[in-house]
Amino acid sequence: MNAFTLLPFIVLIAAMFLMTRSAKKKQQQAANMRNEMQPGSGVRTIGGMYATVKEVNEDTVLLDAGPGVDLLFAKNAIGAVLTDDEYNRIVHGIEHDLKSDATVVPDDASSLTETDETDAPAAAASDEKAVDLGKKDAEERGDDAIQAAEDKATAAEAKAEDEPKKTDGDSDAK
Repeated sequence: MNAFTLLPFIVLIAAMFLMTRSAKKKQQQAANMRNEMQPGSGVRTIGGMYATVKEVNEDTVLLDAGPGVDLLFAKNAIGAVLTDDEYNRIVHGIEHDLKSDATVVPDDASSLTETDETDAPAAAASDEKAVDLGKKDAEERGDDAIQAAEDKATAAEAKAEDEPKKTDGDSDAK
């Protein structure tokens, strides 16, 4: 046999070896993660449910999914063990701020519209004068929308009455 004919087989065997090696490595990491679970840890199941570990057994895990809701899962059904910060961020919406001394930037523009006491007369004068931007009241817009819909329906009915009825041609010859 020639070396060139063996080369594709050698490359194929090497690729299979590398793929199985990486798969075994991932399985080993997942098994280590599941073995490191402790009561009180936040976890995500492979189905996407977030819960807190209540009890760890050899092949099963008892999870606390909510007040009075305890679920028994196989260890293999645990997709990820989450850090406390990540679990609280996802489940409770609590952001852990590493810079607690930093100034807080508001999410809205309320800090831009605050006025000082020296600007109080100017602010009072501006509140009295309403600016008309050409928008209609909500009731008027609702009435206009209803009227437009009725007009459209009437036009569609009139168009349907004006058009001749389509037939297959054989309906009169019985």
